[in-house]
Amino acid sequence: MANAKKPKRKAALLGVGLDSDGHKRITKGDNFLLVGGSKDTHEVMTEQAIKINEKLKARGQRLETVSKAEFDDIAHEVGLEKIEPRKN
Repeated sequence: MANAKKPKRKAALLGVGLDSDGHKRITKGDNFLLVGGSKDTHEVMTEQAIKINEKLKARGQRLETVSKAEFDDIAHEVGLEKIEPRKN
């Protein structure tokens, strides 16, 4: 078992649009899956997922290797807002 390989770490973005205009939309990318949403919502999700991948590539990183803090920075750069969970 000395030569056993570690399982590769995998990561993916999942986008879910909660508004609807009656159409079913699914967009798959290298490391993302986007489902649902109106035409406008789905377009915005697609643009943001693509921009995240471009920024990762520019930094020489992949979604699997970027730190949480770096991902938060990238997400903010492409227009995503971090929403903290409510405390009960």
